[in-house]
Amino acid sequence: MDWTIYWFMFPVSICVATTAMLSGIGGAALFIPIFVIIFPILGPEYPLQTAAAIGTALMTEVFGFSSGFIGYHRKRLIDFKSAVPFLMWSVPVAIIGAVLLGYLHEQDTFLKGAYAILMIVLCPIILRHSAPAENGSAPDSSDKSETQDREVRSVTDRTGRTYTYRALKVGGLGAATTSTGAFLTGLLGVGIGEVIMPQLVKRNHFPVAVAAATSVFMVIVTIAVASFTQVTALIAAGGVNAIPWNLVCYTIPAVIIGGQIGPWLQGRIAQRTMEKAIAGLFGIIGVAMMWIVLK
Repeated sequence: MDWTIYWFMFPVSICVATTAMLSGIGGAALFIPIFVIIFPILGPEYPLQTAAAIGTALMTEVFGFSSGFIGYHRKRLIDFKSAVPFLMWSVPVAIIGAVLLGYLHEQDTFLKGAYAILMIVLCPIILRHSAPAENGSAPDSSDKSETQDREVRSVTDRTGRTYTYRALKVGGLGAATTSTGAFLTGLLGVGIGEVIMPQLVKRNHFPVAVAAATSVFMVIVTIAVASFTQVTALIAAGGVNAIPWNLVCYTIPAVIIGGQIGPWLQGRIAQRTMEKAIAGLFGIIGVAMMWIVLK
C-alpha cells in the first residue's frame, strides 16, 4: 500500500470541509465526485469503487463535521432542542439506507446513476431556496397562520448577539423530507444536510447562523450512524483493506482543520452566494456523473 499516493487530498479536503461548514451541506457531496470522477481521470493507480467511495466519504465527513460541531458549539449557535425532532426521523432511516448499500456494493453503475439523478434534482431545489435576514426574527404577520402556535425561541452567541425565531415544525412534509434525505445519506452519502438546511431557513425561518450550526449537529449524528453501518458492511464484505486507509490518513486530519475554518468564516461570506455556487456545482457533478454512466 502506497502511503504517499493521495498526498494532494490534504489541501483539497481542507477546502471541502470549509465549504461544507459554511453551507451546511454534507462534505460527502463533494468528496464522492472527486473519488468517482476525478480519480479515474488521474490514472488506474487510483482505483475506488463507488460503494467504497461513499463509505470513505461518509467516514471522512464524520470527523469534519465533528470538528465543525466543536467550532459552532464554542460560538454557542447550536439549538439542540430543535435538533431532536429531526434526529428521531433521520437516524433510523439512515441506518436502513446504509444497510441497503451493503447489498448493492457491487452495483457500481446503479449507484453512480442514482447519485447523478440526486445531484441534478438537488440543483434547482437549492437554487430556489431564499434565505431570510441574517439576524433572524420571529415570522411576520404573513406567516401568522402557520407559526402563531409555536413558541418563540432565542439563541445568544458568544459575542452577545441574540437570534430570535419560532420553534420549528417537523411533522408531515418535514418528516417525509428529512426521512428521504436520511435514506439517501445512508445509501449514497448525500442528502441529510441538503434537506435540513432549507427546512430550517426557508420553512421555519431560522436565522442563517443558527440554522447552519444546528444543521451541522444534526448531520454529524446522522452520518455517524450511517458511516458506522456502511464501514462495518464494507469490512464484512471485503475485509479491512476494503477501506482505503492510505487515503483517509490525509482526508481525516484535513477535514478536522477545515471544520474549524468554516465556523470562523461564518458570516463573512453571503449565504446566498454559497448556495448558488453549491447548486451550480451539484448540477455540473450530476451531468458529469450521468455522462460517465451513459458512456
